[in-house]
Amino acid sequence: MQYKTSGTCSKMIDFEMDGDTIQSVAFTGGCNGNLQGISSLVQGMNINDAIAKLKGIRCGFKDTSCPDQLARALEEYKARGEKRI
Repeated sequence: MQYKTSGTCSKMIDFEMDGDTIQSVAFTGGCNGNLQGISSLVQGMNINDAIAKLKGIRCGFKDTSCPDQLARALEEYKARGEKRI
C-alpha cells in the first residue's frame, strides 16, 4: 500500500502487510537513517502494536511526525480491510 504523508519531511510511505503483520516499510524523503530505523523496528510487528507505539508522536512543533504518519497509514489500511468484510 502507498500512503501520501502530510505535514512531514517524508512525502510517501510504501508498506507491505501479511494479514496483521507488517512485512516492510519504505519512506520517500525525510531523515534517511531515522526512517530506516523505524522501518526495521516495525518489520514483523503486529499492526495494532505498531499503531499503539507510533500514534501521536510529534516532530518538534509539528502536530505529527513520520512515525505518526505511519500509524495513520496503518489505521487507514486497517479501516479499508474492515470495510471489505
